Amino acid sequence: MKFSLFVHMERVSASEDQRQLYEDMLELCRIADEGGMHAIWTGEHHGMNFTIAPNPFLNLIDIARRTKNVRLGTGTVIAPFWHPIRLAGEAAMTDLLTQGRLDLGIARGAYMYEYQRMVPGLDAWGAGARMRELIPAVQKLWAGDYAHDGEFWQFPATTSSPLPVQQPHPPIWVAARDPNSHEFAVSHGCNVQVTPLHQGDEEVVNLMASFDAACAKFPEIPRPKIMVLRHTYVADSEADAQQGAEEVNLFYNYFGAWFKNERPVSMGLIDPISPAEVAANSFLSPQMMRRNQIIGEAPEVIERIRSYEALGYDEFSLWIDSGMSFARKRASLERFIRDVMPAFA
Repeated sequence: MKFSLFVHMERVSASEDQRQLYEDMLELCRIADEGGMHAIWTGEHHGMNFTIAPNPFLNLIDIARRTKNVRLGTGTVIAPFWHPIRLAGEAAMTDLLTQGRLDLGIARGAYMYEYQRMVPGLDAWGAGARMRELIPAVQKLWAGDYAHDGEFWQFPATTSSPLPVQQPHPPIWVAARDPNSHEFAVSHGCNVQVTPLHQGDEEVVNLMASFDAACAKFPEIPRPKIMVLRHTYVADSEADAQQGAEEVNLFYNYFGAWFKNERPVSMGLIDPISPAEVAANSFLSPQMMRRNQIIGEAPEVIERIRSYEALGYDEFSLWIDSGMSFARKRASLERFIRDVMPAFA
């Protein structure tokens, strides 16, 4: 079991300084690298100050200059926002500048708010179709002299410029949920990223079952890796864990509001969600977060992650974005490195 850190610049209030948020993110990345974590993942979002991440390659190149060992992953680039030639070239340049440390995670995207602004008229089905056309095209551009005549993109024979350092190319990860996405990833030799979001461990089991079924369907292809992404808080007491559950619950209220795309947005921020609205949201609760997310003292966290390891997951990614203060995120990450990871050494 490998361990990684999933981190963005997260902001729900205009009072939070963006430069300080970036410095805080870099400090968490430094701790992850020096603590022996396997990778750092950061994603792509546009026009949303909830997760400030317009180009993950820029962040990863900067993080590469400040770290020594961690792999550097896009978790994820949003397929319909990229042309295959551009993605192949920019990913390869990132691989070159990071000295072969890039992992390329790709997803169809999730927020209608972004679709409406980046590709008007796009829906999740169309975004998925673009992802399934994009990934093979990028792989072939890295091989070179590839002409493409697809549904969404057409271009004459082209070679990625530059070529990636890693050969035949950087590992590609596909964010997958439904069985078709797992089958697409496995059949194209891609690793798989999954997240149960707010759901409990039964969804973790279901996601692995979809992956196992896809691997069984394509036995001629070497089994790829699978990573599970989970909000995690390592507490120093049960009272601290309860506070963590309340903070993660607030995060999911904002996450859900962005996903619904119904709340007014001003300067990239949705209207604040009141405590009364949070309390009235029966779909989410601190009790649910305490039960479903990995929140608790180190022995409880170890036990939960061991169950994921037993299912066959290769990597556990600690999703640290949570609405908590930087100090609380840092303390949790340090406890994870000090008190949890050695149990899996």
